[in-house]
Amino acid sequence: MLISGYTAHICDECVKHATLLIDSQAPQESSPQPKLITPKEIKARLDQYVVGQDIAKKVLSVAVYNHYKRLIQPPHDDGEVQIEKSNILMLGKTGTGKTYLARILAKHILEVPFCIADATVLTEAGYVGEDVESILTRLLQAADYDVAAAEKGIVYIDEIDKVACKGDNPSITRDVSGEGVQQALLKLVEGTLVRVPPQGGRKHPDQKMIQINTENILFICGGAFLGIDRIIGKRLNMQPLGFSMQTLVPSAAQSENLLAYVCSADIQAYGLIPELIGRLPISTHLDPLDAQTLKRILTEPKNALIKQYVKLFAMEDVELQFTEDALDYVVEKALEIKLGARGLRSILEAIVTDAMFEYAAQQEVNSLIIDKAYAVRELSKVHLEMRKVA
Repeated sequence: MLISGYTAHICDECVKHATLLIDSQAPQESSPQPKLITPKEIKARLDQYVVGQDIAKKVLSVAVYNHYKRLIQPPHDDGEVQIEKSNILMLGKTGTGKTYLARILAKHILEVPFCIADATVLTEAGYVGEDVESILTRLLQAADYDVAAAEKGIVYIDEIDKVACKGDNPSITRDVSGEGVQQALLKLVEGTLVRVPPQGGRKHPDQKMIQINTENILFICGGAFLGIDRIIGKRLNMQPLGFSMQTLVPSAAQSENLLAYVCSADIQAYGLIPELIGRLPISTHLDPLDAQTLKRILTEPKNALIKQYVKLFAMEDVELQFTEDALDYVVEKALEIKLGARGLRSILEAIVTDAMFEYAAQQEVNSLIIDKAYAVRELSKVHLEMRKVA
């Protein structure tokens, strides 16, 4: 059989031989394996950006390291031991750094596709909102639509506590953003073949789908779990009837951070179904931020807030300085409003707003020193006292 070209013809046998010749000479493509980074190296990089939270950083470092080792293990063989993935659940109050840890992992450390998804927008299939498959759409976009790379990625699901069941009693209306979402996440987190719309959005019968295997995707879930400390405290204070009353842990330890004593029963009582808890075998907590940690957050990390404002003023040729008593005052106010590290930014913004307004594009002032008196005066303008949390 002759195949016609522009000026000549070639037979089918020559096409076959030419194809074999080209295939034999072409270099064999193989997907590059990610470079192994030891847990100590991962934690050292996290330490540059995140102050404290050593327990959570160690757990994340080991989990990411084991994920890399899973990726370099040979394909399934009946005679070989296969490493299973261990998904993670992070608990911590707002402003303690859960999402920030995930962002630092994605931006500065990982060599695999990484995406951050928000659980608050997820609903059951068929209702207004996003399906759980939209999580994989974001991962696919992070991998530049390379399916093989996406199947080895890491997904951080934020605000997982917001899909907790609303209560033990069944409601007369469907809880389309609660237990239904948890059930839809089960197979996704454990490992299954999922058909994903490449551009996101709703599925349509005629739409082209991309199939992704989630067996090797590591899932990290995080949430504030507001109110779970009451559940933990109730369990820890279980005591027999009578006059001999002893708690399971010292009262001083209970007052510091009850999340350190969290167990799967507490998470189930909060509203996560047992099937989902079982697929998140590793749980870790983030400690609440004390005054010393908040002050270190202001000045020590690479992206410290004080360094950011110094750079903002330097772009206007103004040298900005904060005195020690001003920093202590900012930390004191941040502890009052109880927003964690996020409270620091709102307070600093209130302090420097007038200065930014006045000094923008002016050449008369070349330095600004913010002391406690200046900070008190500026904060009094925004009535911060009314925002205290009882």
